Amino acid sequence: MKARSIYVCSACGYTCAKWQGKCPGCGEWNTLAETVAAPQSPAAKSSARSLSQARDVGAFPLSGISAEGEHRYKTGLRELDRVLGGGIVKGSLVLLGGDPGIGKSTLLLQICQTLGRELSVLYVSGEESGRQLKLRAERLGVDSPDLLVMAETDCETICEYIRRSLPGLVMIDSIQTVSMDGLTSSPGSIVQVRECTNAFMRLAKMLDIPIIIVSHVNKDGQIAGPKALEHIVDAVLYFEGERTLSYRILRAIKNRYGSTNEIGVFEMRDRGLNEVENPSLMLLSGRPKNVPGTCVVCLLEGSRPILAEVQGLVSTSGFGNARRMANGFDLNRLNMLLAVLEKRAGYFFANLDAYINVVGGLRLDEPAADLTVALALVSSLKDFPVPEDVIAFGEVGLAGEIRAVSQCAQRAAEAARLGFKRCILPASGKKSAGKIEGMEIVGVKSIREAFEALK
Repeated sequence: MKARSIYVCSACGYTCAKWQGKCPGCGEWNTLAETVAAPQSPAAKSSARSLSQARDVGAFPLSGISAEGEHRYKTGLRELDRVLGGGIVKGSLVLLGGDPGIGKSTLLLQICQTLGRELSVLYVSGEESGRQLKLRAERLGVDSPDLLVMAETDCETICEYIRRSLPGLVMIDSIQTVSMDGLTSSPGSIVQVRECTNAFMRLAKMLDIPIIIVSHVNKDGQIAGPKALEHIVDAVLYFEGERTLSYRILRAIKNRYGSTNEIGVFEMRDRGLNEVENPSLMLLSGRPKNVPGTCVVCLLEGSRPILAEVQGLVSTSGFGNARRMANGFDLNRLNMLLAVLEKRAGYFFANLDAYINVVGGLRLDEPAADLTVALALVSSLKDFPVPEDVIAFGEVGLAGEIRAVSQCAQRAAEAARLGFKRCILPASGKKSAGKIEGMEIVGVKSIREAFEALK
């Protein structure tokens, strides 16, 4: 059969017979790339057939399926276990993404030392040779005898070896380097990534072996092929943080076996990633004293309260239009808060540049940070420092009201444990916060009351 050309979208995998400027599947522009649609090779067909024939076909009642004896593999890193929901589940497919050089391969090689005591681990590397892995393992102190290293990029070869050796855990580093001979597209393309991930998914479910896949990010900072892989895998973990900083944040974007609100905090050192057991102390270290434009907020990341410093800067604009910039905070929400401050509180920012920065590389997605951002902006505008022992949290509405947030008592207790003496929170949450020894609880109903509470 003669091969014909097709066009495949690099963002969503949509295929069409002719080139178009805009992808009909996802709406992205200039993402359709030409490739050759060749018939599937006999090797690929036999590989797919062997995967389907190796298991018994049948349906069973849910009540008759036993879940006894199910346990999770502990990785030796409590922060990673927290994000995974307690450990690695048997038969699960986990996708680990992040910027290049942020520590994905280092994290996987570190947990091999602990996991190697309980089961055999197969580390498949398509980017490094065995000698390179050995040098990195010596630096990290990994010498487990049950760690097997395989430098291979052919998907069928990897799957066949897994079926024969039956390891306890498989790591693929990275999925962009693995390819199938039956597909004519180049390794790393959306078609290759999707089909190889599907093959590993079937293998993990059939043999009940957990598989961890490393995936790079694209130029937009998202996991390469996100829509093509998110629905295939059981969990998506993403490394956040700047490479120039030593701290890393591991966040679960999707997790079928646990919460997606938990985060893990690590510090990159010369011997690998170290756990940060108290992230609040890390994020507040080096906080300036008696400086206008800084305030502290308490966020909830899953079951863990975390304190973070928010810095605001307001200055005279040198251009016709005032600039608005936010690092670690949503820019659209910043514009909304500035409009509320002007309309409801009488603080005018129309001709002033406004900047917001969250220290430590943390991103504030929770609405509870609204009040803290507003206080930081007004503090910089009036050149009036927020007292060092004050913490504030609450959602700001368009009417200037301070709306309730969840777990006020837990947030206030964490702030009191770290030495804060006064807590400004929504009036509706003052009762639930109760009385905390050594801390003054101040409930406010509007942003005007919040500013008055600082005086």
